[in-house]
Formats: sequence, C-alpha cells, structure tokens
Amino acid sequence: MASEKEKMMAGQLYNASDPILVKERERTHVICHDYNSTPNGGPSRQGSLNQLMGKVGKNCFVEPPFFCDYGYNIFLGDEVYFNFNCTILDCAPVQIGNGVKFGPNVQIYTAGHPINSGDRAQGLEFANGIEIGNSVWVGGGSILLPGVHIGDKTVIGAGSVVTKSLPANVVAVGNPCRVIKHIE
Repeated sequence: MASEKEKMMAGQLYNASDPILVKERERTHVICHDYNSTPNGGPSRQGSLNQLMGKVGKNCFVEPPFFCDYGYNIFLGDEVYFNFNCTILDCAPVQIGNGVKFGPNVQIYTAGHPINSGDRAQGLEFANGIEIGNSVWVGGGSILLPGVHIGDKTVIGAGSVVTKSLPANVVAVGNPCRVIKHIE
C-alpha cells in the first residue's frame, strides 16, 4: 500500500494530516522562519535556501518573507528572482526555469481539494505539479493553480489567476487569466 507521501507525489488523493507529512512541513516552516529572519546577504541565508529547496540555480534571490510547504519539491533554474511575500504550496513538483521573475505576493498552489464533500470531510486533497518556462515574468499578486504550465517568455499581468496552461511568448491577464497579446 502506498504511503500518503507517495500518493501526494503521484497526484492521487492523500491525507495531508499524515504524521510524516506534518513533520516534514514543520521542518520546512522552521527553515523558512530562519531564512526570513536572517539579515540580507548573510551566508546562512543562502545555506537555508539551499537546504530548503530541491534545487537552487546560480544567482537566485528570494526576498523574505517566503513561505512553502515542503521545499524539496521546488526547483529553481538560474537567475530566478522572487519579490517579497511569495508562497509556494509545493505538494507536487514546481519547476521554475531560468530568468524567471516574480512580483510581490505571487502564490503558487500545487495543492487542491476534491469537489466531493465526503472526500474533503476525510481531510483528503490532491496535488498537481506546475512548470514555469524560461524568462517568464509573473506580476505581483498573481495566483497559479494546480497543474498549469507556463510557456517560455510569457508575461502574466499583476493580479491574474492562472487556471489553465499558457503558451510561450504571450501576455496573459485577468481572472481567469487569458491571452491578450502574442509577443513577437
């Protein structure tokens, strides 16, 4: 029988209150707290980021405060920048390409909840990974929902709610987010 963590990683319904998952989130929250309270530029801050995430490319900078569930499911390419107050619910992998920039308050949710109220009452949820291509700009206050893929060089306008995948080389805005312009 698969563990709750194995179910989570496989995109199946799982119980997020599983003691192993709770312990992993607690560990991550301690590291996030240390990261968020360490003065800028200190070597221990970079060490916390490397300890927290699955991969940190070259020249990445994450403005504190930063919050996530597990950390080990976040993979940053090179030259990635997160502005203040970004949150990633990384119950499934979050792949972030090279040269990606996030405005403040960007939220990335791989976690979702079933429509069936009986499943929700049992504490079940699911997770679908998110992929963000290279040279993407995500405007402040935007929310990316489970399972979306963002193509290379796409720009997402501030405050957008991305419910479906977006192709490369577009500007997309709104709630729900939709393509308004193709980039040459």
